[in-house]
Amino acid sequence: MSLLMTVSILWALSFGLTAQVSELGAPFVTAMRTLLAALVFLPFLDSRGLTRWQVLAFAGIGALQFGLMYLLYIASFHWLRSSEVALFTIFTPLFVTLVSDLLDGRMSWMFLLTAALAVLGTGICVWSGLGRRGILLGFLLMQAANLCFALGQVLYRRLAPASGKRDRDLMGLLYLGASVVAVAMAAPSIPWVRISAMDLRQWAVLVYLGAVASGLGFFLFNAGARRTDIGTLAIFNNMKIPLAILASGLVFREAVDWPRLAAGGAVIACALGLNGLTGARP
Repeated sequence: MSLLMTVSILWALSFGLTAQVSELGAPFVTAMRTLLAALVFLPFLDSRGLTRWQVLAFAGIGALQFGLMYLLYIASFHWLRSSEVALFTIFTPLFVTLVSDLLDGRMSWMFLLTAALAVLGTGICVWSGLGRRGILLGFLLMQAANLCFALGQVLYRRLAPASGKRDRDLMGLLYLGASVVAVAMAAPSIPWVRISAMDLRQWAVLVYLGAVASGLGFFLFNAGARRTDIGTLAIFNNMKIPLAILASGLVFREAVDWPRLAAGGAVIACALGLNGLTGARP
């Protein structure tokens, strides 16, 4: 649990920082983040003893959980404020629980209740901005990203223990899979003009997002994911949200409706509590 909490704190600033480089385009930023993360963990890669299927499976998980997820996630910043992007990740724990239930061939009616509460809480938080152009598209992009991230977590949690490998031995494979997807998407549309105009601050942001937020962050998160139950994992998917929205308002000076956020957050907390009670299982 301490690993998941550490990552929640680490990711708190990532939403606002990602917004500062989102004009470079989702494919390019995704490619940079995944390549930098891969460089961090390639020295630790150890695929000895893994079957060809296992190698492809872990690379595929990385392509889904990091590569495709980041493409969708960064694209949503074109339509959403960073605080809204953070808020719309609220559905990730519900996707984690749903995916796990579907793979196990079971479904809980309590899941439907927690989903409804999460939708209600999110609606309260952003109701005043729902008429803004593009917010629905941004929301849908975020839900697709959430589903990719949730599915990757659950699959890694199921497959990693059977590999007999440590987390650091496997992360290089995940990031290589993510990099293949990201680079393939970025290659046709690299914004060379914008890249040549990047200043030192933007390069520093990319290095932080790639090496620290993505590389170290996802390593610690996936390591924590295989050491805890599904309910705890689902809840910790949202620990970053209040921290991120707080950072958006206090650090990045975005407009935040604090009373509305508090009211919606209370409803969301109820959803997380119910999700934890019903989802706390291996």
